[in-house]
Amino acid sequence: MDEESLVHAAKRGDLDAFNRLVIEYQSRAYNLAYRFMSDPASAADVTQDAFISAFRGIGKFRGGSFRSWLLRIVVNTCYDELRRRKRRPAYSLDEFSDDGDRLLVEAGTSFSHESQKPEQEVERSELRAAIEQCFDELPPEFKAVAVLVDIQGFDYKEAARVISKPVGTVKSRLARARGRLRECLNRRGELLPSRFRLDDETI
Repeated sequence: MDEESLVHAAKRGDLDAFNRLVIEYQSRAYNLAYRFMSDPASAADVTQDAFISAFRGIGKFRGGSFRSWLLRIVVNTCYDELRRRKRRPAYSLDEFSDDGDRLLVEAGTSFSHESQKPEQEVERSELRAAIEQCFDELPPEFKAVAVLVDIQGFDYKEAARVISKPVGTVKSRLARARGRLRECLNRRGELLPSRFRLDDETI
């Protein structure tokens, strides 16, 4: 069956159909949860809770993108868990582009490569630490759009569906998130390797 047929079957209580949807999206859901929760066990728990909530609430799904609907549940479940723990999410960010406009993360790739010289590995490690500190200072609503667009690679429309906000809100929050990251990195400029520092012309 295609996805639409699986969704209709799941809405009728067909657990096997829903499990097939889970198989289709479990990797995407887990990766998104991991960006919020920062550790595998918590991400797995959140993903499982989100799928349970999705199955219980699938009758409320009114069409459109099932993926966006499902990942919205994942995001909301992450926020619920973080609020319960009374702590902020942490992210593992691998690289910040030279113009400071995009966070580039490849899932499963190593930050350090064998071909890199030791000093390059140290520089990248310092850069990553600075980015993680700056990212952690962002308000939750800015972090959400940065994770969806700059890390998960969603376009503006799907990110808007996931957070249930207009596209304009996604663009505005993303611009502000990137701006705050640049400002934060500039404040830490003296701690960064010279080739990674952002000057006024870059911004």
